Amino acid sequence: MPISLSKGQKVDLTKGNPGLKKMMVGLGWDVNTFDSGADFDLDAAAFMLGETGKCPTEKEFVFYGNLKHLSESVVHMGDNLTGEGEGDDEQILVDLSKVPENVSKIAFTVTIYEAEQRRQNFGQVSNAYIRIVDETTGQEIIRYDLGEDFSIETAVVVGELYRYNGEWKFNAIGSGFQGGLAALCGHYGIEVA
Repeated sequence: MPISLSKGQKVDLTKGNPGLKKMMVGLGWDVNTFDSGADFDLDAAAFMLGETGKCPTEKEFVFYGNLKHLSESVVHMGDNLTGEGEGDDEQILVDLSKVPENVSKIAFTVTIYEAEQRRQNFGQVSNAYIRIVDETTGQEIIRYDLGEDFSIETAVVVGELYRYNGEWKFNAIGSGFQGGLAALCGHYGIEVA
């Protein structure tokens, strides 16, 4: 039975699951039925952060344009352009045993591609969630349903894995940003052209 989290809640990952090394982070969402004249393309990403809360280099930003970190500790399974169908819309694999020492936190985000041009925002998205699955057993460990408390935001920090006293924990964040992916990159110290 997975632990269901609410916003701001933190939970131990590795303490209660001592063998946990490889996990799948699944992100899913539904688009409300209306016609904005353009498809919705939501994108999941992972920012691998140092102690400063920033990415050490742009290589620690894993997204549809950089699917794999050099350490192979974080691997994006590819861009889903429509979000149609049941289950996870995008998945990111994490191998805790390979996460570099200079990375203390991994933030998982979802942004709306070309949100401004398409006049789209998270007020038009429902049933968004993040879940963490033990890749070895296939068992869902954690699930966080974001609820519907967004309106004009075009980017959301969904949750983050972080190191604490040699163990890994998960924090359900659920905070929205305006300015899409560029705003998130700026927040995490990535320069965008």
